[in-house]
Amino acid sequence: MLSLRRLQTLDWVAVGLLGCGLLFLATGLLPAPTAGSAMARVGPLLAFLGSVIVLAELTSEAEVFDVVAAGVARAGRGSYAALFVLCVGFAALTTVTLNLDTTAVLLTPVMLALASRVGIAPVPLAMTTVWLANTASLLLPVSNLTNLLAANRVALSPTGLAAVMWAPQLAAIVVTMACLWLFYWRRGRRGAPGYTPPAPHRPADPLLFRVCALVCAGFLAAILLADLPLWAASGAAAVVVVVAFAFRRPAALRPSLVPWRLLVLVPGMFLVVQTVDVHGLHRLLAAAIGTDDGPTGMFRASLVGGGLSNVLNNLPVYLAGEAAVPVGNHRQLLALLIGTNVGPLVLPWASLATLIWYERCRAFGVRVPLRGAAATGAVLAVGAVLAATAALVVTS
Repeated sequence: MLSLRRLQTLDWVAVGLLGCGLLFLATGLLPAPTAGSAMARVGPLLAFLGSVIVLAELTSEAEVFDVVAAGVARAGRGSYAALFVLCVGFAALTTVTLNLDTTAVLLTPVMLALASRVGIAPVPLAMTTVWLANTASLLLPVSNLTNLLAANRVALSPTGLAAVMWAPQLAAIVVTMACLWLFYWRRGRRGAPGYTPPAPHRPADPLLFRVCALVCAGFLAAILLADLPLWAASGAAAVVVVVAFAFRRPAALRPSLVPWRLLVLVPGMFLVVQTVDVHGLHRLLAAAIGTDDGPTGMFRASLVGGGLSNVLNNLPVYLAGEAAVPVGNHRQLLALLIGTNVGPLVLPWASLATLIWYERCRAFGVRVPLRGAAATGAVLAVGAVLAATAALVVTS
């Protein structure tokens, strides 16, 4: 049983949101059918979150991330500028080709292990991961769940979506790189002119390392090549890794592997947002976004989507915003997508990727100052949303 004294701010937020959601349901403020449909959507998401974090925890125990991190550090050859470009490219490519949640789960440990291997500050590497997990998620349908929803609405294939969103995606990444260098990577912030590349890392249990590395590769291949739900791919991978640890290192299988905070926070968040939606969120969004499919309406949609995503969460905000955008306003809908993908960078619950990232940082013992992350995230959110929307206006 968790001690109340050990609960941190985000723990209380998670418990409070679930309590509010259940209270709304019990008092009738949230109709039971609406709550049921919300939980039906949340169920597979919770299965994915729980299993993929267990997979990441055990893969980290097998030292897979340490091996990858050492390889990246050696490729940088001691140059911070080269390491910066490698990390940005790695994070952006992972997000574009896989999805932002997978980036948060699998790449965050790599970045934090990299900081440990070369003896540099972990926060710049951590911020690179979480920012690009969000801002690099515009290009393909697989990059973000909201992209799948938008692609269905505007009838765009993967290549069609990429043809429309390449310029906004490029603009968002360029602004992200500028903010990363200014706030976290420049010499005055990192505190060292260079670093010493480490020797190749040798895992303590080579067999366990190989099993976990192959399972992770299979998980990523299943996401890319097989028509499998995310929760099924992550669940199968987690089971294989758990079995391997049961034989090789059973002491590592502990209850704390289960991310209870996320599993409490996500359903609570959806219940609260559904309650707000029932009592006027749709009307508010419709009034704020408007019906103009031109440049003004596009900027309104992206800024409203980004701002409200930081208050609530980008997925339910996109779903509510999509219903508020007129059916034929495809450009305005894509601008809303920019806001809900690129904008949720301020508060920890703004996107699931950010929540997962905070869990990973906490598991590695890395403290990211919430105020500093929120302040710099706000600057990036405004700059990247405006730049990406402007690129969409120009190219569309």
